[in-house]
Amino acid sequence: MNAAALHPRIALFESGERAPDLPVCDHYAGVPTRMAKSLQMQAELGPVFDITLDCEDGAPVGGEAEHADMVAELIASSQNLHGRVGVRVHPMDHPAFAHDVDTLMRRAGARLAYVMVPKVASRIQTEQAIAAIDDAARRHGLARAVPVHALIETHGGLRDVFDIAALPRIESLSFGLMDFVSAHRGAIPQAGMSARGQFEHPLVLRAKLEIAAACHAAGKTPSHCVVTEFRRASLLQEAATKACRQLGYLRMWSIHPDQIRPIIEAFAPTTAETDLATEILMAARSAHWAPISHRDTLHDRASFRYFWHVLDRAHRTGQPLPAEVREAFFPETPA
Repeated sequence: MNAAALHPRIALFESGERAPDLPVCDHYAGVPTRMAKSLQMQAELGPVFDITLDCEDGAPVGGEAEHADMVAELIASSQNLHGRVGVRVHPMDHPAFAHDVDTLMRRAGARLAYVMVPKVASRIQTEQAIAAIDDAARRHGLARAVPVHALIETHGGLRDVFDIAALPRIESLSFGLMDFVSAHRGAIPQAGMSARGQFEHPLVLRAKLEIAAACHAAGKTPSHCVVTEFRRASLLQEAATKACRQLGYLRMWSIHPDQIRPIIEAFAPTTAETDLATEILMAARSAHWAPISHRDTLHDRASFRYFWHVLDRAHRTGQPLPAEVREAFFPETPA
């Protein structure tokens, strides 16, 4: 049996691993100074977090076209060292949407990690946004389909969330906390937007669970919303841990550079979890993925798949792994 056939992505999944291999942190930057700092941090830390340059809330009113030009220039530049920079465009019903998409595909499409479409109101509107993105890519001769992320922050988006997640061109769905709460016309109190209150109000919690469930059903990545109290590290750590450990999120937004490392740490498996996954997967690989006994516990492909996701997350969050593990499972990664 060749080495490729022994890789978990091939051996443990009938059609290959479906889920996108995304970093656990999605950092948003909308003003030039924050953009520059974010790109510098990513160059130093490596592609353990994505950067989303913001054309929606970041652009000054009346300066949308110039802002999109600046964002496209940064994405196409050498500052985008790892190719993990995406962009949030304006909503599809905004006059700047078409210009955003055309500018980005024309000037930076080859290096664009993804396009985030905010405020999707339905499956149909999401399909229309994807079609507009793909049409612009074709017009400008792109040989690749740029991944599309969508922001679920409207009643219609939540109503159609399982259908939206199932769209083949969708890679990830994020929860837009602030707009979702505001859409309830004051019925959800302000505390529902806070670091702790967002985990307590039933309507907000329901939305988070629906988005996570829809993404997992479709093999897509659910991305958790913001914590606005960016100076209170303990609140961020608490929220990130709940999102990952209790609600099933695989990714989370950062809105300040100080939030990046705590989010990565919260979403990373513990050292004990990584060690256990390593032991089980290396033994399973030696057994050609037949059932094994480890510490008086039987394991087969069902648990192997679980431990593969643990190990893969350890890799994506930059945890050091033994050389034999890197060689067996992540040969593309430099030592």
